[in-house]
Amino acid sequence: MIPSLFFVASMPSMAPLLAVMNLWYALPLIVSVSLVCAATRHEEFGPIMHHAVRFGLWIIVFMAVVMGVLTLMSMLA
Repeated sequence: MIPSLFFVASMPSMAPLLAVMNLWYALPLIVSVSLVCAATRHEEFGPIMHHAVRFGLWIIVFMAVVMGVLTLMSMLA
């Protein structure tokens, strides 16, 4: 199993596909972190969900900005 994974990862045409697949790991992390952060600040379900959605969007925007900066830096290098 390991040698075949290295073979697929070494193929240039598969590199973007593998990168997109790795981004799916961020979704449960964003949801869980935003819910835990919101639940530590509020006690009722409505405010928890409102804060979790806002905080989750903030995380997504922050990650997009960092990804954009890294992409720009890699294009300039």
